[in-house]
Order: sequence, then C-alpha cells, then structure tokens
Amino acid sequence: MRRPAVPKVLWGAAALALVAGCSSAGDPGDPAAGSTSPPAASSPAAPSSGAPSSGAPVGDGRVTVAGTLTEGLRSPWGLAALPGGDLLVSSRDERTVTRVDGRSGERTPLGEVPGVVPGGEGGLMGLAVREGWVYAYLTAEADNRIVRMRYGGGDGDRLGTPEPVLTGIPKGTVHNGGRIAFGPDGMLYAGTGETGETGLAQDRGSLGGKILRMTPDGKPAPGNPFPGSVVYSYGHRNVQGLAWDGEGRLWAAEFGQNTWDELNLVEPGRNYGWPAAEGRAGKAGFVDPVAQWPTSEASPSGIAYARGAVWMAGLRGERLWRIPLSGAERSGAPEAFLDGEHGRLRTVLADGAGRLWLMTSETDGRGTPETGDDRILRLEVR
Repeated sequence: MRRPAVPKVLWGAAALALVAGCSSAGDPGDPAAGSTSPPAASSPAAPSSGAPSSGAPVGDGRVTVAGTLTEGLRSPWGLAALPGGDLLVSSRDERTVTRVDGRSGERTPLGEVPGVVPGGEGGLMGLAVREGWVYAYLTAEADNRIVRMRYGGGDGDRLGTPEPVLTGIPKGTVHNGGRIAFGPDGMLYAGTGETGETGLAQDRGSLGGKILRMTPDGKPAPGNPFPGSVVYSYGHRNVQGLAWDGEGRLWAAEFGQNTWDELNLVEPGRNYGWPAAEGRAGKAGFVDPVAQWPTSEASPSGIAYARGAVWMAGLRGERLWRIPLSGAERSGAPEAFLDGEHGRLRTVLADGAGRLWLMTSETDGRGTPETGDDRILRLEVR
C-alpha cells in the first residue's frame, strides 16, 4: 500500500512525559516445557507525587493524524521528552542522538554515542531523561547495557561521556529488548530479551528475558521482590514497551514467537511464562496476558497510556492498537488504527494532554522506505 503524504505541522507541545520498547516480528523456535511457581512477591512501591493522575480524561477512542513533526530519520528507535517539549531521538544503527524541536521539527545532532556496536536487533535503543542526564540502552561489544550522559539542554550543548549504569545484560542477534523508562516511583525500569536463548527467561540469575527495576545509578531498587537483585519480573521473551496507567500500574508489551504477542500487567516477582507459555496458557504459576494478538497483527513495540487506554505501536502489524482499560482489566476489545497507512510503527509517546507522538520504523532494514521515511507524527486523541 502506498502510504499517504502527511503535511508537516507546527505544534506548541507541552512538556512531555516518557511512558514508552522494540524489536522484530516473531521468529521460529522450540519452547521448552515446564512451569515455575512465582515466589511470594512484595508489593510495588507506592507512586510518588509525580505519578499520573487517576482523574486523567477518558476519550471515546477516536484518533487522527494531525501532521508530521519531522521526517528523514534513519533507523529511529528511542524517543524521549525534554522539559519544555522538545524530543530526543536515538538512531539504532547510526549510534546518534538528535534533538527535535517540539514546535518546528528542526533537528539538532547531539553526537554519536561511543561504544555502541550495532548489529541485528541491537544498537542504540531506548532513551530516558532525568535531572540533567540522558539515559540510553545500548548494545556494546560484549553485552547490552544502560549508560547515562550529562546534557544541559542549552543551545550548542552536546552529550557528555557515557557513564555505565548497569552492565551485563545478555546480547544477541535478536531479542535484545531495549526500552527504558522512569516510573512514577522515580526508579528506572528496563525491558530485556532472552537473545534467542530461551532458558534465560526463567533463570532469575540472568538479566535476560526480564523487566528490571533499579535506582537512577543502577542499584537494586528498594522493595524489589528478589533481595539484592534488579530483577522485577521474569519469564519474558522480548519486552518492547513500558507504560504506567493513571493508577501507577505498569504495563508491558512483549513479542511472541509464532502465535501470540502480549500486553501484560506487570507485578513484582511474577513469572510471565516464557518459554513454557505463549499467550493465554492458563498454567499454574504463570501470569496470563491481559490482551493478545496474532504475531502478524502486532509485533508490538513502544506503548503509551492516554485517555483511559494503552496505545501500542505495531511493527509487523503496521498499525496502532488501542486497549481500553478499566482499572487492571480491559474494558473492551482492542481497536486498530492507521492499518498499513504509515508502515512499521516503532515508538509511541504521550504528553500530559492526551495527545501522542508516533514514530515510524521503515529504515531499520525490515521495512520498505519511501520518500520522507522515517518520521514522527502528531496524533490527536479524543
């Protein structure tokens, strides 16, 4: 399908909040059998005063593309917001971070991040911003890791030298995870993959196939379910999106293998089943997803929460999914928008007013790039 041209528009963006992950469509494999009962889990930390308001407006689910903020991006992956509304974009393969003006779309290169070794589904991936630091999840020579770089945010400022925050996350040609985000509790969360080595997902001594929770300097966060560990949940195949709803609950999107992609409500210490379960298995000791999709319809990447729903970008599915919520449950069937209209969709980011930024992913080696790809679109949600 020929994608329609979207006019470039100017948007006076309010300060955005990062609420959003990546990778490829499901690949073949042979899941192992067996299940593991979860240990007794501690309660998640209470949201800080910076948590999203439970009174956030609930829309009727209609979404329109209001225009294009910027275009011509190459292998864009991570998207984060700076105070004041400008955006940071990472290029997975070019190893660079670029600042995008939230009003005009003007781009300012901030530099190449040293130590990144792109390849397969690895490279420079998720971004997060906190108190003068830019955090990045990247693939290095021997591992995946999280680093942070000083950034003042002024005209002419460049990224500082990377400082390791967490190292030793397993790397592979596939399933490197890569999404990072700060939660309402002020802790840093990361979604990882099992690199195609399925046993890592059930190994609580490994950082692969997990959701991790840590302090901003990479230490195990207070209240984590496994003492002395940054592991928050396990049994994941390849976590791609992280977002918190209006009550501070954590949601995660995850790639399935050949059958089911998942949206999970994540609780500390719980086992999400891979490789013994894919999708809703109903097996004792495993947590079933709140929603699931055939891999051809989703291959979920980044997610965001806005107007009472989780919004999920689809790579192979080339559509934006809306999953309406009522508390910790779905309140209706998922709805698909923009089906095939803009190609592969990598990342979605919400602002505080119920609007969304949506970033495409046609130049990652698996899409069919057209003139102007890749781009950041502005969506209006009602």
